[in-house]
Amino acid sequence: MTAADVLAPSAALRPPRRALPAGTIDCHAHIFDRFERYPLAGERKYSPPLCTREAWLALHASLGVEYGVQVHGTPYGCDNSITLDFLREYPGRFLGVAAIRPDVSEAELKRLDAAGFRAARLMDQFPNGATTAMLEDIARRVAPYGWHIEINIAKSADWVDLEPRLRRCPVPLVFDHLGRVRGSEGVNAPGFTVVRRLLAGRDDCWTKISSWYRLSDTGLPACEDMRPLVQALLNDRPDRCVWGTNWPHPGLTKFMPNDADLVDQLESWLPGDAVRVPLFAANARKLYRFGGNP
Repeated sequence: MTAADVLAPSAALRPPRRALPAGTIDCHAHIFDRFERYPLAGERKYSPPLCTREAWLALHASLGVEYGVQVHGTPYGCDNSITLDFLREYPGRFLGVAAIRPDVSEAELKRLDAAGFRAARLMDQFPNGATTAMLEDIARRVAPYGWHIEINIAKSADWVDLEPRLRRCPVPLVFDHLGRVRGSEGVNAPGFTVVRRLLAGRDDCWTKISSWYRLSDTGLPACEDMRPLVQALLNDRPDRCVWGTNWPHPGLTKFMPNDADLVDQLESWLPGDAVRVPLFAANARKLYRFGGNP
């Protein structure tokens, strides 16, 4: 295997200062392990270090997280085997987001759905799988399964040209990582305005409150430029925001945040206690259909 060219996650585990709500769901994370069984794709943007399922579960135990969503990692391309096998190990506790192409077979879609996949991800940032160019074709394929489409855009301004297609999309949509608006762009950034408009105009659009430390232009530890963006989304649609650790914070080369510190930071930004249970637990239960909820 190629040596890792990015940082490993922090191994310093501690509980957050305030206990997370019962039923908290980590909606965005990846595992990279058992490389002899699950080889990385030849075409990939980075080579991750060993980030095992056991380490992710240990993080959840430390933070007080009960459930989770595995978003299939781009270094594996569209071979969903590692995520598929993980979901089968923990039926009901974890669900998944797949990387598929429009020509995926019906048999494969049925297999993924049965294992607990609930969405397909489009990734313009690292385009070695499916991208937004395939939005309509993939939406057509996943619609019969009740899946949504999750989008990680390359830059927030790309939402502007994409908006008409998103409005016509027949399946629910999830905007990764606050819509990837940077702190220096601010709440009036054109792309962020599109995300907020779609969240307001469609009751089946969601965003992930995650990875803000990557998008901050003032940087850790404060990331104060991201506070107004997080608060705007939580004030707009507290019922359509979900939280994720983004563990193991893949692709970082210069710094590695501590997960409990990030939880504490987010807690300090919440506009009020009324958003805590929706953000950390209830919204994700509805979006991903935990427990078989429609």
